[in-house]
Amino acid sequence: MVDRLVGAGHIERESTERALRAVPRHAFVPEGHRDAAYADRPLPIGGGQTISAPHMVAAMCDLLGLDPGERVLEVGTGCGYHAAVTAELVGDGNVYSVEYDPEHARAARERLARLGYDVHVRAGDGHDGWPEGALYDAAYLTCAAGEFPSAVVEQVRPGGRLLGPLGGQVQTLVLARKRADGRLEETEHGAVRFVPMRGGG
Repeated sequence: MVDRLVGAGHIERESTERALRAVPRHAFVPEGHRDAAYADRPLPIGGGQTISAPHMVAAMCDLLGLDPGERVLEVGTGCGYHAAVTAELVGDGNVYSVEYDPEHARAARERLARLGYDVHVRAGDGHDGWPEGALYDAAYLTCAAGEFPSAVVEQVRPGGRLLGPLGGQVQTLVLARKRADGRLEETEHGAVRFVPMRGGG
């Protein structure tokens, strides 16, 4: 799978390539879809949610440019695959992941622990972020929102990065750097399609 992504130019950073090679994607895919675990496409994980296509996980890791020791907030744990890849990049104990669906949160927490990943996972509304883990060097959304949630922006340090699919029916992958005055400098990185973010009401 990773060889195909490298060959297609979907991976730019060596650290991203190493992280993707290290994480067994099949372990995060429901049994009925494991024959497609290493295909480059999203797969259903139940409850209307999906595991992102590997090229999208790679692109998001490349764009964030994560380094060992950085503290990262993930909004939308899902099955835990993206969190595991992120943990390979930043190290144990540095990933804080919030999942709206309590059952997905429980299953992801157990799965990650079983596979040896020290990732903090809790059920909650991702619009609130995870204040107890702040400040974060980076935060990313694995679900589409109209804009970066204000609480998540507040929990990222000045100079830190945010990344996520923004929009409704039409979504754009947006990378933002937080300025010292709290405002965001945004760049767009193509059209994407993610499940909508829940909560916030």
